[in-house]
Amino acid sequence: MVVHRDTEGVPDGYASYAIESGTLTVDETISTGDAVFTAMARFLLGHDLVSRVVFKHVPPDHPLRWQLLDFRAGEVSGDTDWLWVRLLDIPRALTARGWFVDGELVLDVEDPFLGEHGRYLLTVQDGKADCVPTDREPDLSLDVSDLGSVYLGGVAPSTLVRAGHIRAHRLGAAAQADALFRAERSPHCLHWF
Repeated sequence: MVVHRDTEGVPDGYASYAIESGTLTVDETISTGDAVFTAMARFLLGHDLVSRVVFKHVPPDHPLRWQLLDFRAGEVSGDTDWLWVRLLDIPRALTARGWFVDGELVLDVEDPFLGEHGRYLLTVQDGKADCVPTDREPDLSLDVSDLGSVYLGGVAPSTLVRAGHIRAHRLGAAAQADALFRAERSPHCLHWF
């Protein structure tokens, strides 16, 4: 294990790893920020007596691969998310989430498992959302599982439109949903549960 400390000696990150047959495998990396992660990655990548370093459980959009001197020296494999979200109270969940842009969408949400269907007007202004039932024509129709996927920002709504999971009812609805549901970082779960 390696522990990173700030200038005052307070731990602000750690990585657990094992070395076997010339391969250093990093099982877990926890840090308070990108600079701390980078410092630990440098230490691990510079470890002597190993010919290969494997970082397990790194988010797909993490900048680590871009930090390598040779981008092609890094390889992504075994991609898994270990994270699922199922929204049961859609208005409450959407008003609790953070938002980066203002806008308005009508979402027509089907929940086949519970046999429920609802249409919601999502209005975002100044980073806060209001979500209420509505009879207005929908901008997007989607399954509650697809809403869970876009809720965390892990996939763009337009990707699910292109995949046939979400149906856009007007031109520009998918792009507007992309802007609204954007997240600062992709969701990532370090451990399965």
